[in-house]
Formats: sequence, C-alpha cells, structure tokens
Amino acid sequence: MNHSHHSRGHHDEHSHLHEHSHHVVNHGLSFFLSVVLNLGFVAIESFYGFMSNSTALIADAGHNLSDVLGLLLSWAAIIAAKKLPKGRYTYGLRGATIIASLANAAILLFACGAIALESVYRLMDPVAVSGATVSWIAGIGIVINSISAWVLMQGSKDDINIRGAYLHMVSDAVISFGVVLTGIAIIYTGLQWLDPLISILISGSIVYGTFGLLKESMSLSINAAPIRVDLKAIDAFLRSHPGIKDIHDLHVWALSTTENALTAHLVIPAGYPGDTFMDEITNVLRVKYLIHHSTLQIEQGTTEHHCFLHDAHSHSHNHTH
Repeated sequence: MNHSHHSRGHHDEHSHLHEHSHHVVNHGLSFFLSVVLNLGFVAIESFYGFMSNSTALIADAGHNLSDVLGLLLSWAAIIAAKKLPKGRYTYGLRGATIIASLANAAILLFACGAIALESVYRLMDPVAVSGATVSWIAGIGIVINSISAWVLMQGSKDDINIRGAYLHMVSDAVISFGVVLTGIAIIYTGLQWLDPLISILISGSIVYGTFGLLKESMSLSINAAPIRVDLKAIDAFLRSHPGIKDIHDLHVWALSTTENALTAHLVIPAGYPGDTFMDEITNVLRVKYLIHHSTLQIEQGTTEHHCFLHDAHSHSHNHTH
C-alpha cells in the first residue's frame, strides 16, 4: 500500500508566502530608489563626458546603464515570483529570480570585459583626460552607488538575485573610487595611462568577486541543491524518526532564490503514520532545514523502487542506486 503525502501545514505555508510578499514590497522600494538614482547618474555622467570630451566617463556611463538594466531585471524577476501558479506554471514564476541572478552575473562580467578591452586600447593610445572633471563626477558616483548598495544590502544576504544587483552597485562604487584616485593622480602627475591601468585592475577584482555568484546561479539553474541546504543533515533527520526503515529518491532543488523544494520516498513497513507525524516532519524541514515545499511518499518496502534518474545513470556507468 503506497501513500503520497504533501505538506498539510496550509496555514503555516500561507503565512510564509504572506511574509515573503512583504519582503518583496520592501525590495521593490529599494530597487525603485536604486534605478532612479542610477538613471540620474547616467544622464549626468553622459553630459559631462561629452562636455569634457572624456571617453572614460562616456564608457562608464554605458557601464552604469547596463547596471540599470541589471537592476530592472532583478526587480522584474521578484515581481514575477509573486505570481500565483497558473496553467502549466505549477510553481508560478519563482524560477525567474534564478534566471535573473544568472543574467546579472553575466552582464557584470560582460561589462567588466568591455571596460578592460577599452582600457587596453587606451593603454596603447592614451587619451587626454581632465583629471578634475573625472574626479568630481566619479565622486558623485561613489555616493549614488553606495546609497544603492546600502538599500539592497539587507536582501542580498539570503537572496542571490538581490545579491547580483547589490554586487553591481558595490562594483560601481569601487570603480568610482578608483576613478577618483586616478583623476587626482593625473592632476598631479599628468600620467594619462594611469586611468586605463587602474580600470583593468578594478575590472579584474570585480570578475574575481563575481565568480561565486555566477557559480551558484549556474548550479541553481540546473537544479543543484542550494549551498545553504545541508543534504546530509536532512537525510539524518528523516532517518532518525521511529518507524522509518529507509529513505531513497531524496531530491532538493531551488524553486527560486529564496525558496527550496524537496521530494523523498520514506520506507515505513507499518504503513502511513498519520497526518500529525507527517506535518511535524514538514514543519521541521521548513523551519530548520530551509525546505519550503515538501512532498514525501510513503512506501512499505514490499516492492523494489528505483529512482529513474539514477537508473539511467546506472546503465551508463554500471553503478547501483
């Protein structure tokens, strides 16, 4: 006799979704402020770039515009994640946040690559730069990007989608700081090649810092278990319950950048242990192990059950489940 059981803690689950919605509203205000500030800075930087004939400022304005697109992408994904399941989208559009975090990492790496390439060209053929203008505009950039990073910082701790946007703002603040120092150095030394050299060094450090975001986003996009989820601890927790003889087909993946799902088969020879028993398990999985959506199937162990994913792997690698 087989029974399939889905978490029946509807009140708790609804409370979680309601709480999550409030977080989305707060992040929406953060994204709105960041987008408005950065669009304003793009306009200022473009204007003074053309007025002072500074290719550095114009190029950085283009970079900041790509950051605005990144912010809009993350914001749109968070809004999409609020949509309720409908039609073929049985999980809603929560996965859009994972796509946004991956795209943000890619955009940031592309922007750094473009800056580094432009800097190499300028090293070979230095362009006269107004150190004073560059320093003042970059100083404004530090303030704007620091404010943007600050309003996004809280959400970046547990959500890699918001972390991607946050890293955009931090990287821009670092770039602006480097440009300020470069502008001051150019004023006092007249060495025009300092500007592209510093840009290359800063771009390299940002690429290094972004690699972790790219790696985690890639992992989540192919349904790897999230880094913050302890699979061994979950396995041990499930096996620790009296009556559970074995477990198999344990799968954990990310529904979004803030919500995780789990499926598992529990071998209980005595049969279905009751709703209270199952609710206690799903509640602990949600509160302690960051599993927001659990599907647990009960088996008595009277027949053989194999994971079809693992069976396919076994045929090609002669490995048993």
